[in-house]
Amino acid sequence: MRPQLLNPLFAEVTALKGVGAAMAKPLDRLGLSRVVDVAFHLPSGWVDRLPRDTLDMADAGRIIAITLTPTDYRLSAGRGPTRVQAQDAAGNVVSLVYFGGNAGWVKKLLPLGEPRRVSGKLETYGQSLQIVHPDQVLPLEEASGLPEREAVYPLSEGLTSRRVAGLVEQAIERAPELPEWIEPSLRSTRGWPSWREALARIHADPADAKARQRLAYDEVFANQLALLLVRGEARAKRGRPLTGDGSVRARLKLPYAPTGAQARTIAEIEGDLAQVQPMLRLLQGDVGSGKTLVAIMALLIAVEAGAQGALLAPTEILARQHGETLTRLLAPIGVNVAVLTGRDKGRAREATLMGLADGSIDILVGTHAIFQEGVGYRDLGLVVVDEQHRFGVAQRMMLQAKAQRPPHLLVMTATPIPRTLTLAQYGEMDVSRLDEMPPGRELIETRVVSEDRLDEVVDALARHLSNGGQAYWVCPLVEESEKSDLAAAEARAEGLRQRFGERVGLVHGRMKAPEKDAAMADFQAARTGVLVATTVIEVGVDVPNATLIVIEAADRFGLAQLHQLRGRVGRGGGTSRCLLLRGNALSETSRSRLALMRESNDGFRIAEEDLRLRGAGEILGTRQSGEMQFRLATPEMLDDLMPAANGDARLLVDRDGGLHGPRGEAARLALYLFERDAAVGLLRSG
Repeated sequence: MRPQLLNPLFAEVTALKGVGAAMAKPLDRLGLSRVVDVAFHLPSGWVDRLPRDTLDMADAGRIIAITLTPTDYRLSAGRGPTRVQAQDAAGNVVSLVYFGGNAGWVKKLLPLGEPRRVSGKLETYGQSLQIVHPDQVLPLEEASGLPEREAVYPLSEGLTSRRVAGLVEQAIERAPELPEWIEPSLRSTRGWPSWREALARIHADPADAKARQRLAYDEVFANQLALLLVRGEARAKRGRPLTGDGSVRARLKLPYAPTGAQARTIAEIEGDLAQVQPMLRLLQGDVGSGKTLVAIMALLIAVEAGAQGALLAPTEILARQHGETLTRLLAPIGVNVAVLTGRDKGRAREATLMGLADGSIDILVGTHAIFQEGVGYRDLGLVVVDEQHRFGVAQRMMLQAKAQRPPHLLVMTATPIPRTLTLAQYGEMDVSRLDEMPPGRELIETRVVSEDRLDEVVDALARHLSNGGQAYWVCPLVEESEKSDLAAAEARAEGLRQRFGERVGLVHGRMKAPEKDAAMADFQAARTGVLVATTVIEVGVDVPNATLIVIEAADRFGLAQLHQLRGRVGRGGGTSRCLLLRGNALSETSRSRLALMRESNDGFRIAEEDLRLRGAGEILGTRQSGEMQFRLATPEMLDDLMPAANGDARLLVDRDGGLHGPRGEAARLALYLFERDAAVGLLRSG
C-alpha cells in the first residue's frame, strides 16, 4: 500500500481547482493524469522580463516590463487588428497590437489615461515600436506580483504556460514535507535543497541548477535502490547449484577455439552456476562477438548437472534460427533440443509439453510462449534471454516464477549499452563483456550515398549478384506505423523485381509466420539473391554469403539500430559492404550519426555516442520493454548522478539497515513517490 502521506500527490488531476473534464483532456495528452504528474512536469525553459522605465530601440527583440499609459485607440475595419497607442514616462510612443477583432475587450483592459504595467516582446515595425499581444497587462496596484523570470512549460492544444503554472502551484501546495533519504554528507557536498524545496524552486526559477539536479538525483536513486532490492531478494533465494562434469562439452565439435573473452565469460558463468544463489548475469557483446557459443556452453553445464535449460528469443525468426543452430551442434552428441513458439499447435505442441514435463527434452528454445501457463518443466535450472533490452525487470521476475526453485538467469544483448545505462537498467546484475571478435569476422566497409544516386546503387547490386553474392535491402521506418513500412518495402521489392525477377524476396512484420519463414529459408538457401526487409531482420539473422547491405533513408535510423543492421553482413569471411542511403535535408544529428558509422565498427563507442545524441529512453528500447523512462533526469545528468546514486543506495542497504532504519523509511517513500515499488516485490512483505 502507498503511504498515506503521499495520497494528496497521487490524487486524480481533477482534484485541482479549475480542472474539469474539458481541461483534463489537454492535460492527459501531456501524460498529466494525476497531481504528481503535474508537480513533475518541469519547465522546458524560461523568459526573463527586463524591467524598464523608458522605451529604447536597443531593446527590440527582448521581453520587457514597463509602465505605459494608453492615449488612443486605432480600430481596423472587419477583423483587422486593434492598436492601442501608449506612452512611457518620457512620452515615447509604442503601439500595443491585438488581433482577433474584439475591440471592446481591449478597451476594458487598457482604459485611456490609466497607467498599466505591460509585459511583452518589444519589436520594431518600420520606424516605430510595437508589442503584439502583451503577455501581461496589470493595474499598478497588482504589478508587484509580476515575476522577472517566468517558466515556460511543454504544452498541448488548449493550454497556456500560465494555466499550467497555476496548476503546478496547487500541486506543490499538496506536496508534503518528506524526511531526507539522501546520505547527509553527499547532500551537503552537493549543496542540494530538501526535496520539497527543490520542487518549489525549479518551478519558480527553471535556471536553478541545484534544484533540478536534486530532483533528478532522487529519481535515479529510487531506481538504483529498487534494482538493488530486487538483486538482494534474488540473492536471498536459494536456487540449486549446477556443476557440470565437462562430459557433454568435451564431445562438442567447434569450428574454432573460443576467443579469450569467450573463455573468460564461460568461466565466470560456470562459477556463478556452481553457487546456491541463482545467477543474475548480463552478457554484452557486439554484433558477431560470439554470444551464442557462450549461451550454448552455459546450457550444456545445466544439462551435465541433470537440469533443463530454456533459451528465450524476442522473435519467431530468431527462435527458429537458434533452434536450428543448437540442433545441428547438439543432436550428434545426444542433447535433445525442442522449439516452441506461439504458432505451435496440436500434436506437435503436446509432444513438446510432454517431453518438457518428463525431462526427455534437455533444452527448449522459443518465444514468450515457453513461459505461458500450461508449459511445465521437470527441472528448469537455467534461463537464457536473448536481446535483453526487449524484456523489462517485471518480465525477468516472471521468468523466475516458473521453476520450483529460482533458475539461474543469463541475459544477452547485442546492443552494447553505455556503462551509465547498464547501471540504470540492469543494476541488479553482474556484467560480462565480449570485447574481442572471433576469427573470420571482417571489418565492414561503410559508405554514405545520396538517395539521388539510387540507379548507381541498383547497378552495383546487379554486379554483386552476378558475382554470386547475396544482399539485404532494408526499407526505412516511414513513421510509427507498420502499414507505411510495409508499403515502402513492397514498393521497393516490386521495383527490384522488375530488374532481377524472382531473385528478390520480401520479409516484413505483417506477414504470417509460415510466409516469413519461407522467405527466410529461400534466402538462406540462396534461392533468392536479394532480401528486401523492414527492420524485422535487425536481430540475429545469419546468412554468411550475404556480404552487402543497403539501408534506405539511413538518416531516419538511430545509431544503435544502424549498427545492428550492419551486423547482418560480415559473417562469412572476405570483405562486406554497407551502403547507407541518405536524404538531402540532413539535420546536424543525422550528419554526425552517419559520419560515425562510416568511421567506426566499434559497437561500444557507437552506443556511447547514441546515448549522447538520442537520450536514454530510446536507446534502451524502453518503449518495447515497458520500462519506465526517467522523466526528471536527462541523459547528460545520468553520467554524473548514476555512480553517486548507486553508491548511496548500496550504503543504505549495506550500512544503514536497508528499508528498516530511519533513512530506510524515508527511502521507502522515495520508491513510492517515483513509482519504483512495482519491481520490488519484497516491499509488500516488509
